[in-house]
Amino acid sequence: MTLILGHRGAAGTYPENTMLSFKEAMKAGADGIELDVQMTKDGVLVVIHDETVDRTTNGTGFIKDLTSDEITKLDACFSFSQYSGKSFIPTLEEVLKWAVTLPTIILNIELKNGIVEYPEMEEKTISLILKYKLEDKVILSSFNHYSLVNCKSISPDIETAALYMEGLYKPWEYARSIGADSLHPHFYAAKNSIIKEAQACGVAVRPFTVNDRGVMKQLIHEKVAAIITDYPERALEIRG
Repeated sequence: MTLILGHRGAAGTYPENTMLSFKEAMKAGADGIELDVQMTKDGVLVVIHDETVDRTTNGTGFIKDLTSDEITKLDACFSFSQYSGKSFIPTLEEVLKWAVTLPTIILNIELKNGIVEYPEMEEKTISLILKYKLEDKVILSSFNHYSLVNCKSISPDIETAALYMEGLYKPWEYARSIGADSLHPHFYAAKNSIIKEAQACGVAVRPFTVNDRGVMKQLIHEKVAAIITDYPERALEIRG
């Protein structure tokens, strides 16, 4: 069965990467959530997609230049003004504490260290995962494949997934070359032949960000391991 992972929670209908969005995705019946991690000036892992707070909050500035206290006080309602005052940037630890209460949740944690090289981001993320005994429920993904190699060297048992946007030649072989367990391609790069070959070789394929009903239906028919979508309720309706 194709699993449904809520992209930044239920980002199509709620403020992305907030506890509200994550909880609503799971309430809708999603199998898990995808979230993004950056690091603050004082070394705290926080859940936000961009390197700055400008797009999704009422603040300005780079995450790396702001303290965790400054960041977690910002209103993160994004374009959903009806949730102003109810949506904030959570720390990764806050999300993990909540996830422990959900026995079947899958957490796809994307390390956002391709532009800003956060020191010891991998070590800190994995330390928290181990602290809450969530290693069997976590997938660590990144566009920074050096980071994925580092994650495997720190904790070989936590699943890693290579994110990529465009065509890779025999991506299942590439995944093996960096020790990655799975592939998270943009759905344009998730051709049927690639899905079949990769998964036949034991490399799970989970395309992102799949919001079109027709594409959802096609990928579910092609039996991808999971789809990552802003609209988990839509995908669940199609999956049945």
